[in-house]
Amino acid sequence: MSGHSKWATTKHKKAANDAKRGKEFAKLIKNIEVAARTGGGDPAANPTLDDMIRKAKKASVPNDNIERARKRGSGEEAGGANWETVMYEGYGPNGVAMLIECLTDNRNRAATEVRTRMTKNGGNMADSGAVSYMFSRKGVSTVKKGELTEDDVLLAVLDAGAEEVNDLGDMFEVVSDAADTKPVKEALQAADIEVEDTESEFRASVENPADLATAKKILRLIDILEESDDVQNVYTNMNIPDDVAAQLEDED
Repeated sequence: MSGHSKWATTKHKKAANDAKRGKEFAKLIKNIEVAARTGGGDPAANPTLDDMIRKAKKASVPNDNIERARKRGSGEEAGGANWETVMYEGYGPNGVAMLIECLTDNRNRAATEVRTRMTKNGGNMADSGAVSYMFSRKGVSTVKKGELTEDDVLLAVLDAGAEEVNDLGDMFEVVSDAADTKPVKEALQAADIEVEDTESEFRASVENPADLATAKKILRLIDILEESDDVQNVYTNMNIPDDVAAQLEDED
């Protein structure tokens, strides 16, 4: 799993950089609105909304914006959009499988944007089901390493449904089936391990090892896709081996 953990580290660093952008704010606010619409506007009774609000605060989204999004989603305030989640499938350079998750109020616009960005940057779209069978939705909780060992984390989550614990450098990530996300988070908290973040994301069952040229092309394509307001997340089955990850870091 070493290549995978390096890739996760790359994503972690990238996310930290992205949080400074206005686009990231917009995506976090959209998530709050959707969570409030689907599960109600009270964070105490809606764990998803609570998580989304925490993420937005962590990324320094102003409290006013967070509160307005919560009210729009719950119907306390007018103006909420009719967001829907749409998944697009495709292949990047060198046959890397890609799942592109959009949260949009205009399905046609989202489809056009994704298709244009893919085809102009060495990718191509695939039929529904052509790629998604390789991916499963997982719950991913991250904790700061500090004095913790991998065994400490493993012991805490073993009976809660955790599938693996990965070393990300200064963090550990705990991966579980999506249905076990909450029990894993609660098991970590019960062991006095502070949970830094909890995500629901897609992980590939079959990974595609990337050389330096492919890794650069895919990372650039991910950046270009994520510049679209409709695109929330991009998942790939690319595995960046340790030596390639080191070369990427040297070039940053």
